Amino acid sequence: MSINQAFKALSDPTRRTILDLLKERDLTAGEIADHFQMTKPSISHHLSLLKQAELVSDERKGQHIYYSLNTTVFQDLLKWIASFQ
Repeated sequence: MSINQAFKALSDPTRRTILDLLKERDLTAGEIADHFQMTKPSISHHLSLLKQAELVSDERKGQHIYYSLNTTVFQDLLKWIASFQ
């Protein structure tokens, strides 16, 4: 995990909203796109950056790819932040 990549990914409000959606349940890219007024390629770009930062993972189920939170990375980020107390 790169802390720089994680914070860069978290700096964008669209990506933070995607993470909020994934807190509820795993979603496909199409289900995520339904919550935004932007093109599906734009959503794919945001998902790609979240995957590169290892904040989300994806899994193919049949014809669909489901995205889910990678809570391990969030725990690592929190540990790093807590080390400054």
